[in-house]
Amino acid sequence: MRIRFITTGGTIDKIYFDALSQFEVGESVLQTILGEGLVDFEYDIVPFMQKDSLEIDDHDRARLCQYLAEDDGHLYIITHGTDTMPATAEALQDLRDKTIVLTGALTPARFRTTDAVFNVGMAVAAVQTAQPGVYIAMNGQVFEAGAVRKNRAENRFESTGRS
Repeated sequence: MRIRFITTGGTIDKIYFDALSQFEVGESVLQTILGEGLVDFEYDIVPFMQKDSLEIDDHDRARLCQYLAEDDGHLYIITHGTDTMPATAEALQDLRDKTIVLTGALTPARFRTTDAVFNVGMAVAAVQTAQPGVYIAMNGQVFEAGAVRKNRAENRFESTGRS
């Protein structure tokens, strides 16, 4: 079993610039998370883009979809910003014979208190056990693409009741 991780940026990889009082997407912290988690499976990490998810557009989603369609892997975890994660998941739904799990974080992985490590672990479990399809692993749950939204007021993901 080999899992291909694809990084696209988002809060999970954000860095706080104190002098500027702002956050920017930095290098992926995924290698650190997996190393500290003592994972014992084959994986690779593909840095695809470094964008806040609000900057990801339909062109970026089409490039990602094409990459996945042409790639020879079968198990994928995509780290992605949370604001447009459901839209990207829906854009990938037509891919067949691949299990794709999107995950991210509501607080940067570099913070002492973060949901990033838990969400990545959840995505690793989901990608190994789910049927081929596209999913989002956030807040201790796995949602099917097209049946999930981010509730900004509650700062969590929730089912839309559709499937």
